[in-house]
Amino acid sequence: MSRVLVASRNAKKLNELRRILAEAGVAGVEIVGLDDVPPYDEAPETGATFEENALAKARDGAAATGLPCVADDSGLEVDALNGMPGVLSARWSGRHGDDAANNALLLGQLGDVPDERRGARFVSACALVVPGGAETVVRGEWPGSIARKPVGDGGFGYDPLFIPDGGEVSAAQLTPAEKDAASHRGRALRELLPAIAALAG
Repeated sequence: MSRVLVASRNAKKLNELRRILAEAGVAGVEIVGLDDVPPYDEAPETGATFEENALAKARDGAAATGLPCVADDSGLEVDALNGMPGVLSARWSGRHGDDAANNALLLGQLGDVPDERRGARFVSACALVVPGGAETVVRGEWPGSIARKPVGDGGFGYDPLFIPDGGEVSAAQLTPAEKDAASHRGRALRELLPAIAALAG
């Protein structure tokens, strides 16, 4: 059984990768999170792109633990804001991870933007770094638009404001399985599957 570290303490992210591996029939890989390994210094996310941040996190984890490490960096790109908040998504309002404040600020910034110009996409870059070996970086995108008010109490982050293309409900109204099937991180993780499966050897 090969252990693979996911550089996260978010149980939802760990379980998402476990579900995707199980659905793809990938056996022989045990997914562990940051709480399962000795603590190490995690570098701040200072990259200009999702890919740079994901790769830096995966390199840190692989170097510190000697395990293959998967890391992701994700966020929301809004067309009317020239692709912002982007890599600043989690701290858009100035406080890291304050979902309500981030959502309120975004709605305020888009207050007078008409429906047809409220296009957006969730983006996830996922990196896999194997100690002394290959580095793989992939990207997943989930297109949609920004609603005029938050709806739904599932998910996290900007999910209550995000209406996926072709859908009528927000990302916060989807079941975990529905979100896995469509989401940016789900798409990126599936792109990474062949590289992860190769570790099971």
